[in-house]
Amino acid sequence: MSRVVAVTGAFGVLGEVVATAAAAQGARLALIEHAPRPPEGLVEACGAQTLVVAGVDLADPAAAQSAMDQVADRFGGLDALINIAGGFRWQTVEAGDPAQWDRLFAMNLRTALNASRAALPLLKASPAGRIVNVGAAGALKAAAGMGAYAASKAAVHKLTESLAEELKADGITVNAVLPSIIDTPANRADMPDADFAAWVAPADLAAVILFLASESARAVTGALVPVTGRV
Repeated sequence: MSRVVAVTGAFGVLGEVVATAAAAQGARLALIEHAPRPPEGLVEACGAQTLVVAGVDLADPAAAQSAMDQVADRFGGLDALINIAGGFRWQTVEAGDPAQWDRLFAMNLRTALNASRAALPLLKASPAGRIVNVGAAGALKAAAGMGAYAASKAAVHKLTESLAEELKADGITVNAVLPSIIDTPANRADMPDADFAAWVAPADLAAVILFLASESARAVTGALVPVTGRV
C-alpha cells in the first residue's frame, strides 16, 4: 500500500512542489491549506485520490484536529506529516509592530505544533511515521529586521528536537530542513538584483524533505538539516 502523506501549506510554491513530487513517488496526498482553493492543476497532478482540506487555520488546535480527522476518514491512517505552512515578515524591533511577533509565532510555530499533535495518533499507528518541519537557516543567526521571523523559526527547531526525543520509543522520526533563500517568484520580486542561481530551488528542497519523510530515513531523527544552496 502506498504511503499517505499530509502536506500543510500545500498551495504555496514549496507545498505544490513537495506534493507533486510525493505523488510522483506513489504517495497518496492530503493537501491542507489556509487558502480557500488550490492552484489550478495541483489536484490533478497529485492524483484522483487526493484529499483537499482548504480554509484551515492550523493555528487553531480544533481546526488542526478536524483536518487530521478528515485524513483518517479518507485514508484510514497517515505515514508522514510535512509542515510547510508558515509565513515571513521583515520589520525592525524599533519601528515594527509588536503584534507581528504573535502573528509569526502563530503562522510558523503553532501551525506545526497543532498539526503534529493532531497527527500523532495516526503516525503512531504507521510502521514508519515521519514528521518533517520547515525551519530556517536565518534562525541560526538572525539579521536585522529578522527578529520575529527568526525567533518563530528557532522555536520550530526546538519543537523538532524535543518532539524527536519524545517519540523515539514510538518509531516516529521528527526532523527539520533549514533553507536559506528559496527561489520563488515572491523572493525574486523582492530581491530583483540577487543571484537567483545561488538560491535553493524548490525541487531541491523537496528532495531533502521527501527523503526525511521516507521509510529509508529511519536512522535520522532530531536533525536540523541545512539546505542553503550557495547563499
